[in-house]
Amino acid sequence: MVSSIQAIRGMNDILPNETPLWQFVEKVLADVLQSACYQEIRLPIVEKTELFKRSVGESTDIVEKEMYTFDDRNGDSLSLRPEGTACSVRAGIEHGLFHNQIQRLWYTGPFFRHERPQKGRYRQFYQCGVEAFGLTGPDIDAELILLSARILDKLGLKSHVILELNSLGSAESRKKYDQALVDFLSARQDQLDEDCKRRLITNPLRILDSKNPAIQALLQDAPQLSDYLDTESEEHFVALQTLLKAANISFRINPKLVRGLDYYSKTVFEWVTESLGAQGAVCSGGRYDGLVEQLGGKPTPACGFAIGMERIVLLLQQFNLHTTTVQPDVYFMSDQLAAFERALVLSDQLRNAFPDLKILLHSGGGSLKNQFKKADKSGASIALIIGEEELAQGKISLKLLRETAPQVNFLEKELISHIEHYVTRL
Repeated sequence: MVSSIQAIRGMNDILPNETPLWQFVEKVLADVLQSACYQEIRLPIVEKTELFKRSVGESTDIVEKEMYTFDDRNGDSLSLRPEGTACSVRAGIEHGLFHNQIQRLWYTGPFFRHERPQKGRYRQFYQCGVEAFGLTGPDIDAELILLSARILDKLGLKSHVILELNSLGSAESRKKYDQALVDFLSARQDQLDEDCKRRLITNPLRILDSKNPAIQALLQDAPQLSDYLDTESEEHFVALQTLLKAANISFRINPKLVRGLDYYSKTVFEWVTESLGAQGAVCSGGRYDGLVEQLGGKPTPACGFAIGMERIVLLLQQFNLHTTTVQPDVYFMSDQLAAFERALVLSDQLRNAFPDLKILLHSGGGSLKNQFKKADKSGASIALIIGEEELAQGKISLKLLRETAPQVNFLEKELISHIEHYVTRL
């Protein structure tokens, strides 16, 4: 017996009973972002490895341990994209989108990281990214945060998440803080776990978001990032908070909120939940003013966020929100091949006349009695029938499946007008 092939661990199928929920999330995202005049950009899944080494940072966990990297036939090192911001910056530089222009962009799709799969964290995962280029002030930070809040509200999740804010300051002030943090922790190396000892050399700021309770206790006496902010970053952060308060957006300052990617500066934010265990961040973002220049473009301020689609879907399922299912409005049945031929043509006419009407055309034969059972099980409200008698008379029968009412017959040419009467009640 031939053995079956299983999906790769951490790369999951999204089954038909789940896709309506994903489609709901995708529609909310598209509707909200397009209403704010953000334009969709579609990016390749494979990029040159150098793009992520130069943007994400060679010392990050993503580049060191998590990227799916391979050499192609030409010997070029390529990687499956682990995140989308660097890709959008590469595209903007390549196609001249940033020169004396303001760009508001968004994208969705799969991303890839080779890490230990767990609830809310997968090796192939889906994100919606939103990026704004060419604006320096806290106004665009506030707009992006309000957009993320609107998305969460439209999804029904606003009451289940909390907004956290922090500022990482400029590259210069962050460098000074990094040194202060290294000095503090180097004197306490015997209290660090192995992961933090490695980060002390490669990426000290990441130690702040360690999940180890002992490390968090140690950090209580560590230097505070807020004490090292430059004046411009501090004023930017204060102005952002003023804008959010004016918009009635509640938030809390988290001085240990950092990003796992090297390119962030000034504002960082996260929408977090306590309902998904360790994977509490459902939306993360911030400023990355130096990234365009870092990747070969002219200096261009930028800000953005990404929403984790799996975590959004998990929350919707957990709270039984928007549990949509696809079921037909009309079940069209027939009693022989000639009758099916008429049903095939007429169902197409119905779809043209009523694009939003969901019509299931029965295929595979079987008695009308069995077809009625399937129609009832499908959840359809209306059954249309072409049996032997209807076929001979050029008629159709209509039966309401969820109401007590007599079955009616009418001529085929009257189909549209009859269905129009019932569509308004669906």
